[in-house]
Amino acid sequence: MNRYVALGLLALGVGGALLLPDMARTQTASDDWEPPLTPHGHPDLQGNWTNQTLTPFERPEGRGPVLTREEVAAIEGGQAETVAERTAPVDPDRALPPGGDHRVCIDGATTCYDEFYREPGDRVAIVNGEPRSSLVTHPPDGRVPDLTPEARRRLEEAAETRSRFGEFDHPELRPLSERCIVSFGSSAGPPMLPNYWYNNSYTIAQNEDFVVIMAEMVHDARIIPLRDPTQQPGEPELLRQSDVGPWFGDSWGYWEGGTLIVETTNLNPEHAFRGVPPSKDRKVIERFTRVDEETILYEFTIDDPGTYTSSWGGQVPFKRFDHLLYEYACHEGNYAMSNVLSGARYQERMRGDR
Repeated sequence: MNRYVALGLLALGVGGALLLPDMARTQTASDDWEPPLTPHGHPDLQGNWTNQTLTPFERPEGRGPVLTREEVAAIEGGQAETVAERTAPVDPDRALPPGGDHRVCIDGATTCYDEFYREPGDRVAIVNGEPRSSLVTHPPDGRVPDLTPEARRRLEEAAETRSRFGEFDHPELRPLSERCIVSFGSSAGPPMLPNYWYNNSYTIAQNEDFVVIMAEMVHDARIIPLRDPTQQPGEPELLRQSDVGPWFGDSWGYWEGGTLIVETTNLNPEHAFRGVPPSKDRKVIERFTRVDEETILYEFTIDDPGTYTSSWGGQVPFKRFDHLLYEYACHEGNYAMSNVLSGARYQERMRGDR
């Protein structure tokens, strides 16, 4: 866990007055603002950025696409109060909280990380001057479309296969993030989304031929080759036709005016998004636009007719992050994996299973 980054963000967040939102807090470029350019003449996206936000991924029931001032004040003020409460000194003689297991931790109790270790953000997402109620913007209801019958069948088949084994029978049954293979949630993407817990930062580097995006979470790196979209198909297209499915798919990018467009196909079928594996035909289109000195507007569209009943996508502001990033080492040697597997074997011996 990057505690130094978390401490810096908490210092910024708790110290700020978040109760009254400033609707001028936008990342809409002014008419005379021009993005800085690289020596190759493209908008400079380089540096450290964060997509942490209090705006939920999908739109809550009963809310419109744009939050009112009162709703923003309630969300941001509530988070400020939560941070203050969870960073207050604790009584060393207090009784143990009820539950005390990992499930309670995930549900937000105080038995896992205290607020010092978290960085969920302290503000809602502002896009085009509008405080958004969800990161998903299309379909218009701000919700991910329903799964297709084909996708439901794939999920049922996967569940049936897994039911033949115990949860800790072998390493491949454990989640990819627990095995430190890919980011928790969809931090590295595509699409690249906040995980609402911690480590929501990115480092972007670019030259004339490549853009590299390193996600802080599990230090995943995406290396995206650039080319003229009018050129003949090259190596990325050939890879898409192979049997090799990279964890983050095969990506290639190109510039369209001031926007970097990245297209990704051939996603690994084991790299599920929100618990749903992609079909072989999934295509993710990402757009990166530098809209002001402090903001990249990140937009994404997922087109996967084998999984969703319609295409869908959203917008996420990436804000400049003027702090150092330290390595997220995940597991060093992954001792936890051998421990949980050996613990399961011990329990089986005690029961006489083996």
